[in-house]
Amino acid sequence: MHSHQSNSDMRADDWPSELYRILKAADVRQMSYVPDAGHSQLIRLFSADRDVTTNVLTTEEEGVAIAAGAWLGGQRSVLLMQSSGVGNCINMLSLSAIGRFPLLMLVTMRGEWAEFNPWQVPMSRATQPSLEAIGLKVMRAETAEDLVETVESAAALAYDSDQQIAVLIGQRLIGKKKW
Repeated sequence: MHSHQSNSDMRADDWPSELYRILKAADVRQMSYVPDAGHSQLIRLFSADRDVTTNVLTTEEEGVAIAAGAWLGGQRSVLLMQSSGVGNCINMLSLSAIGRFPLLMLVTMRGEWAEFNPWQVPMSRATQPSLEAIGLKVMRAETAEDLVETVESAAALAYDSDQQIAVLIGQRLIGKKKW
């Protein structure tokens, strides 16, 4: 068990590398994102990968359409955003829900732990209920170890069972945002 302990210590600050490894193993070939500090390391890893097409979005709902198009074109994709962007997607999520397109969203939470910006709080409260109301399965992780296992499970559900899944990444895991 000692080796597992040191492995989990390593993951505490290196979970983006673990997620990248898991998503590559799941054959993710497209990654869409709105620039976000919480996802910055994962974005850098995917952007450096010549086998992955990365799409910078002007608004998050474009990523839902890209995920559907990727699937129709025979590729798996992942959509990265923060909780404040979930509200922008709600109507477009009908596309994946009704079309039964696999969808994997990784959502960094804001408005929870040590949040400095009051504008982040209302959408943070609405994130999980909004996603569930439109038909997505929501999974949540608060630790690096849980996040790695959760994303692995979510990827299998999304791509193998044509499910629409959002993994919420607790704000405490991302750390306190400083300005």
